[in-house]
Amino acid sequence: MQPSQKKKNLNELNDELENYFRNTIIPQLFVDADLVLQKFTPPAMKQFNLKKDDIGKSINDIKENFRFHSIIENIQQVIDSNEILEKEIQTTDFRWYQMNIIPYENRRTKKTNGVIITFIDITRRIRDLKEQEKLISDHETLLDTISHDIKTPLTSLILAIEVFKDASFTDKKEFQSFYTLVESGIKTLQNLIIELTDTRREQHKYRSEEQLLDFESILEDVRLTLADNIKSSGAIILSEITVSEFTFSRRKIRSIVFNLVSNAIKFKKPRTKPEIFIKTEREGSYIIISVKDNGIGIEPEKQKAIFSKYYRTENEIEGSGIGLYLVKEIIENSGGKISVESSKGKGSEFKVFLKEN
Repeated sequence: MQPSQKKKNLNELNDELENYFRNTIIPQLFVDADLVLQKFTPPAMKQFNLKKDDIGKSINDIKENFRFHSIIENIQQVIDSNEILEKEIQTTDFRWYQMNIIPYENRRTKKTNGVIITFIDITRRIRDLKEQEKLISDHETLLDTISHDIKTPLTSLILAIEVFKDASFTDKKEFQSFYTLVESGIKTLQNLIIELTDTRREQHKYRSEEQLLDFESILEDVRLTLADNIKSSGAIILSEITVSEFTFSRRKIRSIVFNLVSNAIKFKKPRTKPEIFIKTEREGSYIIISVKDNGIGIEPEKQKAIFSKYYRTENEIEGSGIGLYLVKEIIENSGGKISVESSKGKGSEFKVFLKEN
C-alpha cells in the first residue's frame, strides 16, 4: 500500500472516530498509561464538568471532577493487570453508574497503552431494585404481623371453647361473659383477615392506605383484644392523649400499640399488677406515642438486641421474639424511629416517633 493511501486510510479512521465521539450519548474517557487524559466524549463534559483544555492533563489534576475517590487506583489496577474492571459507583449528586474500565494495548509490544472508561447511568435500575427490596420487606413484615397478631384472639377462642365443652351454664351473666369473649375473638380475627385482603387489593401491593385516625378508638380496640390478658393480670392502663387525630395506616398503628401494650403485660414483675401509662404528644415534625410500664425492665446491654428478629429476653416467658422486631420495621419503613429507656427491675418506656405527613 502506498504511503499516501495509508495516510488517507488513517485520516478516514480518525474522522470516523471523531464522528463517534461527537455523537455518542455515553460518557467515555480515554486515559493513557501515564494517567494523562487523551480524549473524552461530549456527555462526559456534562457529567464530570470536563473542559476541552483538560485534555493533556494528568487525571491526578482533575480527579475531583469525577466525584469519587478511587478512580485513579481503579485505572492503575487495570493498567497493571490488563483485565477489565466493572464497578457500580455513586456520585455526589446521588446518581448511580456502571463504570467499565477496559484496557487497550499495543499489538506489537503487547503492553497496555491506557484505558477506556465508560459510564452507564443505572440510577433508575438501582432505585427499582431498592423499591423491590422494600416491597419484599413490607410483604414479609405484613405476614409476620398478621401471624403474630392472630395468636392472642385465637388463644382466647381456644380457651373459651375448652370451657364450653364441659360447662353447663346456669348463670346467665357467666354465659354472657364467655359469649362476649368468643364474639370479640371472632371479630378480631375477621378484621385481620379483611385488612389482609384489602391490602392485597391495593394498587401498590402490601402497602397499607394511610387515613386520618382517632388514636383513642385504636387504643380501645387494643384494650378489647387484650381484655382477657388485662383481666387475668389485673393490669391498670392509664392514658394521656394530647394528640388523638393524625394520619397513618390503621393496621400498622394498631399493631404497634398492640405489641407494646401486650409486652408490658407479659413482662410484668412477679406478684405485681402491671401499670401501663400511654401518652401521645407532638414534638417538631413527629407524633410521639410512649408506652411506660412498671415491669421487669431491660438491661442496657440488651436494649439494642430486643429489636432483633426472634430475640427473647426471658426464656421462661412465652413468645416468639418477633413483636418488637415488627414494631421497629413498621416504624422505620414509615420514616420514623423507636427508642427505649429502661433498667433491670424498674420498668421500661418505649417511645415511638411517627413522622407527621
